[in-house]
Amino acid sequence: MADEKFDSIVVGAGPAGVSAALTMAQAGLNVALLERGEYAGAKNVQGAVLYSKMLEDVVPEFWKDAPLERAIVEERLWVLTEDSGIQVGYKSAKYNSVPANCYTIIRVEFDKWFAKKAEAAGVTLITGVTVDDVLKKDGDIIGVKTTEGDRLLADVVIACDGANSIISQKAGLHREWKPEEVALGVKEVLFLPREKIEDRFNLEGDQGSTTEMLGDITQGMLGYAFLYTNKESLALGVGCAVDDFQRTRIKPYELLEEIKRHPMIRRLIAGSKTLEYSAHLIPEGGYNSMPPLYTGGMLLAGDAAQMINPTHREGSNLAMASGKLAAETVIEAKKRNNYSARSLGLYRKKLEESFVLKDMDDHKDIEEKVRQNRDIMTIYPKLACESAHEYFIVDGLPKRDHQRRIIRRIRRQRGIFQMIKDFMSLRHAIG
Repeated sequence: MADEKFDSIVVGAGPAGVSAALTMAQAGLNVALLERGEYAGAKNVQGAVLYSKMLEDVVPEFWKDAPLERAIVEERLWVLTEDSGIQVGYKSAKYNSVPANCYTIIRVEFDKWFAKKAEAAGVTLITGVTVDDVLKKDGDIIGVKTTEGDRLLADVVIACDGANSIISQKAGLHREWKPEEVALGVKEVLFLPREKIEDRFNLEGDQGSTTEMLGDITQGMLGYAFLYTNKESLALGVGCAVDDFQRTRIKPYELLEEIKRHPMIRRLIAGSKTLEYSAHLIPEGGYNSMPPLYTGGMLLAGDAAQMINPTHREGSNLAMASGKLAAETVIEAKKRNNYSARSLGLYRKKLEESFVLKDMDDHKDIEEKVRQNRDIMTIYPKLACESAHEYFIVDGLPKRDHQRRIIRRIRRQRGIFQMIKDFMSLRHAIG
């Protein structure tokens, strides 16, 4: 591989990297896609929910042969205390359309399929290779160097190598992340027969559901848990800010075991068998921590650029969209034969005109507001569940007495005016 020259080198064969490589190859560019795992998907961890629109933009009619698990027809949010929970959700037959709004996937199988699509379009996929530095000339990036000492040259390098992007650090585009700017997610894939999944989650055929969980489930830490249905398995996981794990000294795998014992989750996973356990760093800083997205000869996309929407738990859709936009930027730069920082600055404009930076900007302060008011993760879930218990209980007392108890509890634990203030603070943090 020594001193091979490509139009573009993409580092990382996740959603962002494959989207970028495939889009460029379809336009006739000579592209190398480098992956440190033995195969695409070997190192990738995600819940995992795949959003159709962003993939369809890259692979039209992907649903005809993609390794999809279940089409999501129900999305649920649970606010939990130690032994109770408030459930909010939406289920609709409209989600049964093809393609569905989103699907659950097994990342290993999906990433292999996605990478093969890129190869079929002409991408040179090189696996089992670790990039540890960039090559520069006159201040611009002109390629990469591997741990084996190989040098690969390109007009543009696109960094899609995850939250802890080595090459963007080597290029001087981003620093080491602070503990509050990354989360640590742990996940188990639990085998459960198809019929049990469909019975317990009230599903038919290949219908699926997602459940996001907040409150006591993270023991006061900034984060959330999730439970997603696959065809014959469940994906159960939790992610919390690294600084919170440091502060509380709670071990991630112990937290996951506690979650498995929660009364609202215990029966759903009863009799399941652990097939896989994985852990992964997740970008958490979002818009406020976003590094420069381009320099002469290099672009950043996906997790490497902190592209997440924490309010809606979205990441892979931003990754695929940003990868495609990065590729389009390179295609246009090639037409001009200009790969300078000024030329590649078009990438930022494309992102600003898309949903990617609009959503990230709108939700950029939400996590900081929660950090400033930890009661949102502790007192409010408890207060909501206690109020619901009081509302629904039938014990021979007049309903007005129960209503008075709810009001007294709110006044004692938080206060109505403080609640309004807290609500408005969160509201202002979202757009």
